[in-house]
Amino acid sequence: MSKFQSNVVKALLDKDFAFRRLHAKHEMLDEKVQAVHEGDSPMDELALEQMKKEKLFLKDEMARKIFDFETRHMIA
Repeated sequence: MSKFQSNVVKALLDKDFAFRRLHAKHEMLDEKVQAVHEGDSPMDELALEQMKKEKLFLKDEMARKIFDFETRHMIA
């Protein structure tokens, strides 16, 4: 992530409740996936794949919000 995109994410985290919620959920799922991969948390493959899909969906939603923010602020 570029420094510019990092600033956009910070602005969205500060001003957009929905983005904050998406980001928090994504971070929580990321921690759970990491724990499974590190062997700290057992989980069956189907549940793990479902969690990864949800995490990817959240990432896509955040990317849309970042794009919309950049477009509204005429930043590309």
